[in-house]
Amino acid sequence: MNQSAIGEGGLRERKRAATRAAVTAVARSLTADRGLGGYTVEEVCEQAGISRRTFFNYFPTKEDAILGHVDDDFPEEVVERFIAGGAGSPAGEISASLLADLVRLSLDLAERMSGSEEETRQLIAVIKKEPQLMLRIIGASEEREAEFARLLAAREGVRADHPVVRMAVALLGTLARKTSAGYFSEGNTRTYKDMLLENITAARTLFSLPFDLPVDPPGPDQSASKHYQPKNPQPNPSEGAQ
Repeated sequence: MNQSAIGEGGLRERKRAATRAAVTAVARSLTADRGLGGYTVEEVCEQAGISRRTFFNYFPTKEDAILGHVDDDFPEEVVERFIAGGAGSPAGEISASLLADLVRLSLDLAERMSGSEEETRQLIAVIKKEPQLMLRIIGASEEREAEFARLLAAREGVRADHPVVRMAVALLGTLARKTSAGYFSEGNTRTYKDMLLENITAARTLFSLPFDLPVDPPGPDQSASKHYQPKNPQPNPSEGAQ
């Protein structure tokens, strides 16, 4: 495929992402104001400047429009930079820069989130107005975590259920939720980036403390741990975030 075709494909996807984002913003705003049953799909279309057919090409229901599209959480340029960070490591071996690159990825995604802060606050208002949507939001979060696991696995050349992949998804998800809860709390004046870095540093400090593992007889699977140990010590996350 020539570069022109690639560029056109990227432009189309950016336009699609912009349309999805516009629909989601309108759906959240209307739901926060009126509740889920207080408006129609036609009203969403009118405010977003699209046809009813276009709406259903993007989202099956109003609820799906409120949650947004999983692809929009992982912009192409951010994903490409993250994937490229593991290019120097042999497939199947966890790259030494993974932690620093995960911090950078988190900050990249945080910058996008701060740019749509009002939409996020609207989602919080939506949950208060329609608490039954929480189950859908939990399901959407699980879908996003699964996508994140696939992204990590692709970068490292390992399976999506690899122990390090699973733990990275769990830890980063917890840090993001903890940071978001503090960031959107009433009266907060700190930036999301500062709060996220503080939480990452706290987690890193905790795991750097000395401790002794229980001594058990070697088992048949004990040697498997060597397959997901990084070849070199992890760099300081704050260095990768510069």
